[in-house]
Amino acid sequence: MFLNYPPIFWVTAVIAVLLLGIAKAGFGGGPGFLVTPLVALTISVSEAAALLLPLFIFTDLLTLRQYKLNYDRPSISLMLPSAIIGIVIGALLFSTLSHNDRAMQIGIGLLSLIFLAYQIYKVQILGVFEAHRPPRTAGVLLSAAAGFTSMLAHAGGPLATMYLLPQQLSRQIFVGTMVLFFTIVNLIKLIPYSFLGLLTIGNMAVVLVLAPLCFVGVKLGVYLNGRFTDKWFNRVIYIVLFLTSIKLIRG
Repeated sequence: MFLNYPPIFWVTAVIAVLLLGIAKAGFGGGPGFLVTPLVALTISVSEAAALLLPLFIFTDLLTLRQYKLNYDRPSISLMLPSAIIGIVIGALLFSTLSHNDRAMQIGIGLLSLIFLAYQIYKVQILGVFEAHRPPRTAGVLLSAAAGFTSMLAHAGGPLATMYLLPQQLSRQIFVGTMVLFFTIVNLIKLIPYSFLGLLTIGNMAVVLVLAPLCFVGVKLGVYLNGRFTDKWFNRVIYIVLFLTSIKLIRG
């Protein structure tokens, strides 16, 4: 089963999983957006997303241990039902496009460019949201959108942040709420991914091979965080994300 994957897949998969751990542990999770597009360069988008989902969950559970008692219950109660609606809509779109990998590549590429634009203007965007504290309606819409983008590309973080950050939670509670929210969201996503036939014995065997790299990535994240600023690390990540996005769009 391992021979079904080209050598370049293993190169991108190792880099992606290490990056996932580094992003979660050392750089606020933002660079993790590169993970799915990077792997999608070498295999289909749907298979890349399926392979990475258990690894996201594994990394989430590692992180959750540090924050399991520190979260904002009202925010979770508002966001989760909305996110489930977004996941369902995303699953319907996924089922429609999963056999059209070219369309999926273009979609992931465009979504990545939107994320890149968000990161460039993040201070201004979040400043607007913080100045005008989002009402519950905005929380519902942003959480649904987070569930939708998470279903397609494991990329709901920025949308959830737009709602949570202006709630003026302590740093510990904010991080704990984000971690718990996406741990539950990713666990829920196992259901549609299974119904769509994306989780197979073959790709789960690949997941088991790659899973130990999550630990390595987390250790690297802690190490690098003390030696590199977010600014320079993120610049490198965003350049790679831009090039990866253009490659996916152009085919």
